Amino acid sequence: MCFLSVKRKVFCCTVMSADADGHFMYFAFGSNLLKERLQLANPTAVFCTTGRLKDYKLNFGLWEEHVDNVWHGGVATIEFCPGAEVWGVIWTLSNKNLTSLDNQEGVRQGKYSPLEVTVETEKGLMLCRTYQMNNFCTCPPSPQYKQVVCLGAEQNGLPMEYLKRLKVIQTNSYSEINCIQMNVKKKKKENFLNK
Repeated sequence: MCFLSVKRKVFCCTVMSADADGHFMYFAFGSNLLKERLQLANPTAVFCTTGRLKDYKLNFGLWEEHVDNVWHGGVATIEFCPGAEVWGVIWTLSNKNLTSLDNQEGVRQGKYSPLEVTVETEKGLMLCRTYQMNNFCTCPPSPQYKQVVCLGAEQNGLPMEYLKRLKVIQTNSYSEINCIQMNVKKKKKENFLNK
């Protein structure tokens, strides 16, 4: 049985997982798996490693029932689930991007709460900042959102078995392109041209 604290709102005013040189570690499991997506608002993000968060599962939903969002469907969150695991990417970010990351996740609006988690990696255990949705209501992701999550998982070499699980997630069949996808495509093209 899995548990998600849906009525809990935790607001954190301190920098989690920060080190002395002004950086923090961030565990991404949703659209921020894709480098180009994360760097739209957080340009200091640098790949550190991949890792596994034990005793949590990946789920998709909205922070309020029937809310509209730029992804036109559910977005990723984690929920406590003994024995489950969520794979993701650990990014190193400058503390100057803490506010932009919180803004992207809707912390001030109460959409997500920051959470400090211990992630297993090939480098050992790492203490990371991540986010968990508040007031969770189940909702399937749009095909576009799912595609960004899968592209990020592929881009960063998440385990093939986990990628297969991502690819079979049912979507809501929304068929329009959104502004975030256009910005990600533009960023990918810029990165390609600057190589």
